[in-house]
Amino acid sequence: MKMNTTKMRKSLEERLNAEDRTIKFDREQDTLRIENNATGKGITVSIPSVVNKWNELKDKAIDDIVYYVNEALSVMGKEHTLASENSHIYPVIRSTSFPTESDDGIKLLYDDHTAETRVYYALDLGKSYRLIDHKWLERNNVSEPAIREMAKFNVRSLETSMKKDIVAGNTFYFVNSNDGYDASRILNDVFLRQMSEKISGTMTVSVPHQDVLIIGDIQNETGYDILAQMTMSFFTNGYVPITALSFLYQDGELEPIFILGKNKRNSDDQKS
Repeated sequence: MKMNTTKMRKSLEERLNAEDRTIKFDREQDTLRIENNATGKGITVSIPSVVNKWNELKDKAIDDIVYYVNEALSVMGKEHTLASENSHIYPVIRSTSFPTESDDGIKLLYDDHTAETRVYYALDLGKSYRLIDHKWLERNNVSEPAIREMAKFNVRSLETSMKKDIVAGNTFYFVNSNDGYDASRILNDVFLRQMSEKISGTMTVSVPHQDVLIIGDIQNETGYDILAQMTMSFFTNGYVPITALSFLYQDGELEPIFILGKNKRNSDDQKS
């Protein structure tokens, strides 16, 4: 059985259809926008990304995205205060193409991270989270530095269990807990420093999508080609893609590495 984008769109529309929702199809972007009629807030789903996941997980991919959309819509438009949830502020990594404003036009709280990524801040709600905007800060009478400190502390408390894979003499470590903050662990400087101490080659860090962090111990030129293929595959298949580029990690700093082809690579510190 094959699944194309048309079949997937129809399947998603059928599963996500409800009286209190409006579903819009963007033919140019190949996305579905599912909105709550009462709040006007919604979720945009990339159909090709779900098809790629379906090729790997079959119908579980559809079940997962339906669950994700339903949970997200259930909390949108509701008021959530900091008073009872101040221990659940986390940073989330997104690409630099991610919107900087909410659906209401309110500026989101975010910080620049790398040339490829930004750090946003979220109030965790258990099965989903809401991104923090400036209006929410005012209502809760909390400062931006306070949110950043909470997020920094909480991301360090997240478990960092990993799976390891060795390919052509190169070792790759995968953090994939599916708690919504796997990529956020790139902000845990203590964890990255500890990893750098066990890396014998060149250390790379990758966040191709929200639900995975990849650390590479690159021992040879083949390792860079493997890394490029791996990150592109994860980037293509992720529900929330971030970047297909990887980063070199050295002395606490991250810099993008551009893998141009077999036995060729370039980074920001190489000047002509």
